[in-house]
Amino acid sequence: MELHLIRHGETNWNKERRVQGQSESQLTDLGIQQAKELGQRIGHLKFDKIYCSSSLRTRQTAEHAFPDSTTEINYLDELREIFLGPWEGHLYEDLAVREPESHRHFWEQPHLFQVNGAESFFELQQRAIDAVAEIEATHRAPSASNKKVAIVSHGALIKSYLCHVEGRSMDQLWAPPRMHNCAHSIVAFSEDNVTRGANILQYADQPFIKE
Repeated sequence: MELHLIRHGETNWNKERRVQGQSESQLTDLGIQQAKELGQRIGHLKFDKIYCSSSLRTRQTAEHAFPDSTTEINYLDELREIFLGPWEGHLYEDLAVREPESHRHFWEQPHLFQVNGAESFFELQQRAIDAVAEIEATHRAPSASNKKVAIVSHGALIKSYLCHVEGRSMDQLWAPPRMHNCAHSIVAFSEDNVTRGANILQYADQPFIKE
């Protein structure tokens, strides 16, 4: 099975550098264009199933990336972005002044990030692992071989999952390549389990070369 991981298009809060988390923002005109262009780039692929975060920005991305698709789309809360509780809706630049240590941990030392009322990156990663494992198991049967499944989700969730597949530690979460808006990554599964049988083929639109 091939798993295609897609980040949503640019949102109004991306543009403002405002914390989104699980709060609702919406695609900008550029974000809509990015989703449509993504759809054109991957239009030759025939997906057997599409899973999508239940957030508005991912639902909008899926709508514009797969406008004519007859493939069923399943919307899952488990694929939503990291929950940032009291930070959501605030500008990153304001948080850098008000909570400099936590802001530094978020961007420079994600393994240390801990804010009351918010998920840690470890909790986010485990949620992503569990969600993908359930999806992979659904399509694991021999009769389902060579199937292509798409997931439309969020930057930190996708990054945390790819960290897991690659075997990187959490302090390397934000290491390149950057997970830009509408970035497209591909993970291939063998007949082993999700951890040992997963290999990254493409990372944020670039062929993946393991260091």
